[in-house]
Amino acid sequence: MAGKFFLVKCKCGNEQKIFSHATSVVNCAKCSEPLAHPAGGEAIIHGDIVKELG
Repeated sequence: MAGKFFLVKCKCGNEQKIFSHATSVVNCAKCSEPLAHPAGGEAIIHGDIVKELG
């Protein structure tokens, strides 16, 4: 199954793109808080998903 990209908002207000099937921890580029953790398939996203990107 193909993955998707999401625009995710961190609690610091920063928004960044994240792949839905991330295979490593994704940290916020601004405050370094973890935004996603790998889970053997779809990643666990900790921020707020603003929208799904094409």
